[in-house]
Amino acid sequence: MPVKYVSSRGEAPALGFVDVLLAGLASDGGLYVPETWPKLGADAIAAFAGRPYAEVAFEVVRPFVGGDIDDAALAAMCRDAYGRFDHPAVAPLTELEPNFWLLELFHGPTLAFKDLAMQLLARMVDHALKARRARITIIGATSGDTGGAAIEAFRGKDNIDVFILFPHGRVSPIQQRQMTTTGDPHVHALAIDGSFDDCQAIVKKLFADRDMRARLALGGVNSINWARIVAQIVYYFTAAVALGAPKRQVDFTVPTGNFGDIFAGYAAKRMGLPVGRLVIATNQNDILARTLATGRYTLADAVATRSPSMDIQVSSNFERLLFEVNGRDAGAVRGMMGELAKSGSFAVAPDALAKIKADFAAGRTDEAETLATIKRARKEYGLLVDPHTAVGLAVAGRFKRADTPMVALATAHPAKFPDAVFEATGERPALPARLSTLSSAKENYSRLANDAGAVKAFIESHARTVRAEEKA
Repeated sequence: MPVKYVSSRGEAPALGFVDVLLAGLASDGGLYVPETWPKLGADAIAAFAGRPYAEVAFEVVRPFVGGDIDDAALAAMCRDAYGRFDHPAVAPLTELEPNFWLLELFHGPTLAFKDLAMQLLARMVDHALKARRARITIIGATSGDTGGAAIEAFRGKDNIDVFILFPHGRVSPIQQRQMTTTGDPHVHALAIDGSFDDCQAIVKKLFADRDMRARLALGGVNSINWARIVAQIVYYFTAAVALGAPKRQVDFTVPTGNFGDIFAGYAAKRMGLPVGRLVIATNQNDILARTLATGRYTLADAVATRSPSMDIQVSSNFERLLFEVNGRDAGAVRGMMGELAKSGSFAVAPDALAKIKADFAAGRTDEAETLATIKRARKEYGLLVDPHTAVGLAVAGRFKRADTPMVALATAHPAKFPDAVFEATGERPALPARLSTLSSAKENYSRLANDAGAVKAFIESHARTVRAEEKA
């Protein structure tokens, strides 16, 4: 059956899956969510046990697609996307202690959890563009991993130009090189003199430019794109089923800054997966933990940490949750987003906050605890973990329940952050052999001012993409 998507701000038209896939951000500045949540029954969930990851992905993603992509094509995309991972399970679980597990999400092409969504997203976008004989200009902001994953997934496509903004000097050297060494003339890495929040604000401003958006057929690949969230729902199902779902509840702790990864867990719960507690793990950029504690969302300056992918204050996907817990009242969401733009702060209504706390908990770590956790993971579990995963492990330890499995998400390979790992353990993790030449490859990127006009001018002077009707 056709599925429609509505904007969290209520002033954009409802769209089908492929239109949402290609649009990214809604025309009113809101984020798309399904008009109704699809449900999977207990028998369907139980039947996922022991099945290949690609097959589960097809079954989980299919209800959201609503026939916009035919089943055979979608199944082939899932097989192709997840056939490129280094581990046969794609997202394997490692037991750390009784009822305490690590979900390894770093076995993809760029060694980060973003690969699990981006590899499928790229195939769906390419399929849709070919069907429509269209082109697209992809623009996105990254705090580190999204950029490399997007560039790897979308490079080499004749119908796609890619422009990725990243905060200059605020990503790890490996993360930067994964964006700047492709050699693809139609992939553009843009180092912005500012924070990730600045990069994200520029992207949103460009999407709000209706003339540019239409003329260059702009599309987004950040987790503002609903298809990203859909693909991330899958590993919550595979992990929970491996640990006894649907007959058993499972808790998850997610290191997150932009709230997309953990919102996928919330979506899985809305679909019927027996998720118990969703624990938000933050570094010192703890706006989400502060919001749950105080009921007020208040921006602060982003602080540079050893876990740079979480150095975020404007947590975009939190808007999707606000839409849900406010009874899908788009007017209320517009009011909060307006207050945020005006004063840098807004209050979460008490009843909405209570609904959030019914599903979510939150904790933060500082730099010392992050390093100590990396060191402890090596000593106690024999594992090297990256600093983002360490944030998750530290917070998960505070929320473990004796009778419920706790799964902490390992979001990146330790070799992506070798300096932090070495600082904590004295060991420098090596990149997989297939990436051994990354450190010596020639970089190519453009450094731009923290200015939407400068970025717009660069994109317009380099993009090949035009709308199909203009080309005709």
